[in-house]
Amino acid sequence: MAEIRTVGVIGAGQMGNGIAHVSALAGYEVVLTDVSEAALAKGLAAIEANMTRQVARQVITPDDLKAALKRIRPSADIKAHAASDLVIEAATEKRELKEQIFRAVSEVVPPHAFLATNTSSISITRLASVTDRPERFIGLHFMNPVPLMKLVEVIRGLNTDQETFETAITYAKRIGKTTTNAEDYPAFIVNRVLMPMINEAVYTLYEGVGNVESIDTAMRLGANHPMGPLQLADFIGLDTCLSIMQVLHDGLADTKYRPCPLLVKFVEAGWLGKKSGRGFYDYSGDHPVPTR
Repeated sequence: MAEIRTVGVIGAGQMGNGIAHVSALAGYEVVLTDVSEAALAKGLAAIEANMTRQVARQVITPDDLKAALKRIRPSADIKAHAASDLVIEAATEKRELKEQIFRAVSEVVPPHAFLATNTSSISITRLASVTDRPERFIGLHFMNPVPLMKLVEVIRGLNTDQETFETAITYAKRIGKTTTNAEDYPAFIVNRVLMPMINEAVYTLYEGVGNVESIDTAMRLGANHPMGPLQLADFIGLDTCLSIMQVLHDGLADTKYRPCPLLVKFVEAGWLGKKSGRGFYDYSGDHPVPTR
């Protein structure tokens, strides 16, 4: 089985910087790339802030923090992945963008390198098909926030070979994650179950069955969920939720996966949740306030 020394991460957003964070703490050299220098700076700042919180909670030591930060090398040039053994794409949940990234990175990485995607819903087989190594391509779907959530869904494409699968499992275990194996069907396991629930919560709001506060309170206290579905949707990003529902609807051709018109309207308005400051809650004040 191949040994991974350097992990490349493409995308310095919330998922990408989280993957870089846990990889660096686990002792891997990390190359973190993004097309935006501003996004890189923001991502590195988030990593340091999150590690500082871990130090405060005595999860890691100050020396762990310093050593991990030194292992992360940021770059705006995809050619920085020329020495990466494993490259994980963590870009926006848009198939065309991901395919463009994988075409470009395939020309850069060494022949032995493995490629992985953090997609939460898109076909692994389809993404692998645009690369020069579909047998060395796999899905590694991390949960958000990456440093806190223990699960990684591991999804094999049609061409993924056994060495790639075993290498992915070994990497996930080294960074302290539990893995679950999912087949390459739209949205895999977690989002196949979770997103229709969130979409139904939006329908419940859309149809006037309850307001934002009553729906979230009902699911927190009535179903013992740690977070209400609408609050969770804001945390995930309403654009991401919509993208996953569209993948489910297109891939499975079942009307039960039709995105709620209200979810579509919020995304069209730019109300994307916490990251945009407004979604089912308004985050402009000290405490989130329901918008409906």
